[in-house]
Amino acid sequence: MAGRNPPRARIEPGFEDAPPSGRANIAAQRTVASAPASRRGKEGKQAKRKATRRSGFSGLLRFASYWTLVLGIWGFIAVAGMFVWYGAKLPQSSSWQIPDRPPNVRIVSVDGELIANRGLTGGETVSLEEMSPYIPMAVIAIEDRRFHSHFGIDPFGIARAMISNLMAGHLVQGGSTLTQQLAKNLFLEPRRDLERKVQEAIIAVWLDQKFTKDEILELYLNRVYFGSGAYGVDAASRRYFNKSARDVNLAEAALLAGLLKAPSALSPARNPKGAEERAQVVLHAMRRAGFVNDREVATALSMEARKAKHYWSGSQHYVADLVMKQLPELIGEVRHDVIVDTTIDLDLQKKAGTLIRSSIDDQGDKLKISQGALVSMDGTGAIRALVGGAEYADSQFNRAVDAKRQPGSAFKPLVYLAAIESGLNPDSVRVDRPVAIGAWKPENYDRKYRGPVTLSEALSLSLNTIAAQMIGEAGTNKVIQTAERLGIRSKLARNASIALGTSEVSLLELTAAYAPFANGGYLAAPFVIKRVTSQDGKVLYERNPAAAAQVVDPVAVGMMNQMLERVVEEGTGKAAHMDGWQVAGKTGTTQNFRDALFVGYTANLITGVWYGNDDGEPSRKVTGGGLPANTFAEFMKDAHEGVPLAELPGFYLPKTVAVIPTPRPGGGIDSLLRPGPQPGTPVAANQGGARSSANDQVRKPLSSMDGAPRPGAGLGDSPNGQKKRKNLIELLLGG
Repeated sequence: MAGRNPPRARIEPGFEDAPPSGRANIAAQRTVASAPASRRGKEGKQAKRKATRRSGFSGLLRFASYWTLVLGIWGFIAVAGMFVWYGAKLPQSSSWQIPDRPPNVRIVSVDGELIANRGLTGGETVSLEEMSPYIPMAVIAIEDRRFHSHFGIDPFGIARAMISNLMAGHLVQGGSTLTQQLAKNLFLEPRRDLERKVQEAIIAVWLDQKFTKDEILELYLNRVYFGSGAYGVDAASRRYFNKSARDVNLAEAALLAGLLKAPSALSPARNPKGAEERAQVVLHAMRRAGFVNDREVATALSMEARKAKHYWSGSQHYVADLVMKQLPELIGEVRHDVIVDTTIDLDLQKKAGTLIRSSIDDQGDKLKISQGALVSMDGTGAIRALVGGAEYADSQFNRAVDAKRQPGSAFKPLVYLAAIESGLNPDSVRVDRPVAIGAWKPENYDRKYRGPVTLSEALSLSLNTIAAQMIGEAGTNKVIQTAERLGIRSKLARNASIALGTSEVSLLELTAAYAPFANGGYLAAPFVIKRVTSQDGKVLYERNPAAAAQVVDPVAVGMMNQMLERVVEEGTGKAAHMDGWQVAGKTGTTQNFRDALFVGYTANLITGVWYGNDDGEPSRKVTGGGLPANTFAEFMKDAHEGVPLAELPGFYLPKTVAVIPTPRPGGGIDSLLRPGPQPGTPVAANQGGARSSANDQVRKPLSSMDGAPRPGAGLGDSPNGQKKRKNLIELLLGG
């Protein structure tokens, strides 16, 4: 029929082409069947392409998985072989032992205060329980957060470090654990190669199996390098904060932990800003690890960065050097940690160092001096303070011990002692006039001549002509023998000019040579080490000297003290005067003002001071009676604060005033035999006794004072401790 659609072809169902099931499939077939042939062909091609793509992706996945597995197996075999190969080069693990930590020498003052730690580490071993808990927390947070969970090596940490380094294109992060770092420090050389890394990992696993985590952490913290010569947390704490690792706070612990990344570059002694920035990173890491809270972090961050002191700054390190120089002679090679008890009074040591340094800082440019030194000892020879230079950090050369320089007129007391022992006394008269001994023609400092003078006056004015006459009368050999008897060990030239101090000596031995005048005539060999003990208290050395030898007769001691006290009271050493104390001493100035010295003493301390230049350049007219005497007085005033008064030993009554007074009732001749002035008797001028004070304070004999130095039994006193009475003949003859 016209207008009707042609009849549709009937599609018979067939079993081969039947869809799996469902009406949806029947509808789809009808749709496909009703579509044009071209469209059905295009869709067929797309379907084939998709099927091919799906099969290609799955094949690639299967291929990748297969070869990944293969490569992984071969990689494992290669790594295992590498470990076996490099591990075979290590000794048998049964022979592995933790090497001993280099021994530390703990040097302490007479009161037990730390002077310095010496040894390769620069600090003592501190247990994990003793040290500040912030230190291990900070180190774990920034260096090895999984320290307590890994088995010596941290695969996750290694993978993280590799990814970070690949992304950055250079080394920015390390994957070593604390255990690996300890293994490297204990057993391996600091090489950067594959062999060392493999051996490091092997040893790290062994360490983790053999020791607890706390033991590994303690070993690590006591040996790792923190920069500026400090090995271990205690050395670093004292180096940067001047305190023990036991007392470190959170901010300081963070700074220490931050140094481990680059100890030398981040040392606060060199780079305080960089060290502080790294410490802030550590603090935030500790917060993320849950070791500290926000308030603690805020408090630590509020602390200002400060530059650490110079490396081993402080005059006490001159003492430490001297101790380390003498120690092997006393105990041999130091194999274990030891404690050295010294004679040093740390307060006096610091005072002396500050005085020398401030004098150079304040007046060095003006006076053209660059260095100074000081030695102070008691009557037994025990060194109480020793300063070898203006600043140890700048120069470690010890000018008090190792430098030998001309003492100038400070040597004259030994010349006068030789003359007195030859029969002269302070009231002996000589004429101040031009003198010629061969070709040598000494002149006085002011180039003036005073005519007849007593020896006492000549020494107080430091007259060179009289000193030359003294050596001429006593003889050069006699002077040298006297000097050696008092402890001078330097070789003295056998010529008359030694009367003016032209032979070089050290400040230490010159100061010790004055000690017999202060202690009653006994030799005082200087020493600084009293005792050496091991960590467990075993005594390795203890000073137990025999009684000191008497090297100067008590009568000569009295004469010398009378003359040397006059030097301070009215002569060239006036600047060394101390109110209320008998002070004796002598100035020394060498040719062209190259060296300026003052050596003086009380009944308690003998102190020598030197100023000058290492290269021998002249100063700007600095004399021994100037800066050295001023430094002496300032130091000795502090040293004698609160110390009971004591009079100098010996006795001498000048003949010119040794008159018999008019007898008074109740007085009689016995009044002359008492040590002090009595009512109604004239007082001899400058008898070596105490000056009267407002409350008439009386000095006690040295031997009666608790804590006073006693070089030998009695120091010339009578057995019952009382001053021996003089008879009239002795008084009149100056005995």
